[in-house]
Amino acid sequence: MPAVQHLETERTFDVEDGAALPPLAGGSVARSGAPVTHRLQATYFDTSGFALAAGRTTLRLRTGGSDDGWHLKLPVAVDQRLEVRLPVGRSRRTPPVGLRRKVQVLVRGRELGPVVRLTTRRVEIPLLDAGGAVLAVVCDDHVEAERLGDSLSTTSWREWEVELVDGGPEALAQVTRRLVEAGGRPTRHASKLARALGGDLPARWLPPQRSRLMSSGDLLLSRVGEYVADLVAADPRVRADADDAVHAMRVSTRRLRSLLATFRPLLVTGTSEHLRAELKWLAGVLGQARDAEVLRERLAGLVALEPPELVLGPVARRIDDELRLRYRDAHATAVAVLDDPRYFALLDGLDAWVQDPPLRADVSGPARDVVPELLHRDWRRLRRAAEAAEVATEGREEALHEVRKAAKRLRYAADAVVPVFGKQAKRLRKTAEHVQTDLGEHNDAVVARDELRRLGVKAHLASENGFSFGRLHALEQQRADAAGDRFRSRWAAVDSPRVRRWARR
Repeated sequence: MPAVQHLETERTFDVEDGAALPPLAGGSVARSGAPVTHRLQATYFDTSGFALAAGRTTLRLRTGGSDDGWHLKLPVAVDQRLEVRLPVGRSRRTPPVGLRRKVQVLVRGRELGPVVRLTTRRVEIPLLDAGGAVLAVVCDDHVEAERLGDSLSTTSWREWEVELVDGGPEALAQVTRRLVEAGGRPTRHASKLARALGGDLPARWLPPQRSRLMSSGDLLLSRVGEYVADLVAADPRVRADADDAVHAMRVSTRRLRSLLATFRPLLVTGTSEHLRAELKWLAGVLGQARDAEVLRERLAGLVALEPPELVLGPVARRIDDELRLRYRDAHATAVAVLDDPRYFALLDGLDAWVQDPPLRADVSGPARDVVPELLHRDWRRLRRAAEAAEVATEGREEALHEVRKAAKRLRYAADAVVPVFGKQAKRLRKTAEHVQTDLGEHNDAVVARDELRRLGVKAHLASENGFSFGRLHALEQQRADAAGDRFRSRWAAVDSPRVRRWARR
């Protein structure tokens, strides 16, 4: 049976044993429904180091109530989690494979076992609007938690929960206010599991506070931490083949690699090279799927714009069949890599870097004093690449590709320092993005042109008419030439004192 998932919006409140639930009607809540009592038992699974709990994620097997089965809860926002449910089936001692795959980015091949068993006496009260629709459900829970494994212990507490059903923010705010007035205190625990683990829960990494006065090290650390979190968040979506997931994960790897390169002078020598090499490897794996995806969309759009009388033979079908299969194979390869120990080692390495960044002791000065020179280094790199492309007689396409990569690095660097430099950094980011866009179109057209030639040969060998592939090849050549011309005309404005003035020489 396929998994069922929904977005859960919920708030939890600590409460004393003697507190009484207040009247909850008022505003959009017309009345409270009849209370229902459940006895729930849930066994939570995690690694020996509580990797799931540290990632604000829970995986449990629950019995009792109306939703027996396996429940996986993934963090989305402060009050929101994505809940994925599967029936119990035959998996009672170990979590189902489908759910384990969704948390491999946290588990990383380590064994999952039972760590906590909760027994909850729950009184559930539906809150209804005037038409009888359920806006929210309030739960009054008396919880007893039993630690399993080597740390046998029990603890108990009481808490209130409010979960939206068909209600909106107004209903949630209204019920929250009434529960707080009755003695409820917004909990500091991410989940019942986190509360049961207490002092054994791994400390959660918090990024440095951003400000215009932050140090260069704190700026780098906050951005690296953000991009690592983006990469981790994209992992389960890539496994599920969600829209744009491969692209998002690839961008995160590229941002990380670029940032470690730009800020390399601030790091202890030799501490970033291995991570950068592994990030390049991962981006390359993801790139195979992403490139097939982009190329398929590009060529399908190109064919759609052609007059029907100029499309001879099964052109669209051949393009779609070839590139859809290529994407499927490349995506399967990418998913296999996400279960590879090498990938897990990369994630562990990134976590270790964030927990203990290898910053040089002599570069703790304010970012406003240190960063401009780093940005200027990237700017000089872009200028050198552009000058080399301008005089290139052979390998011009490769030379323009190098300009594009240099522009992307400068764009990522400028974007990373926006919290400190504001509009100045945004202006530099926009400038680099224009260059990257022009040369990205050039590169895409070159790749598409080469692919069309290959497809045209295959069509010919299959006794199909190759006319349309030749025509599309010519159109892509025109696109490549036009993009190159746009870059050359734009570069004079880009390489100007006004743009260069910000970065210190």
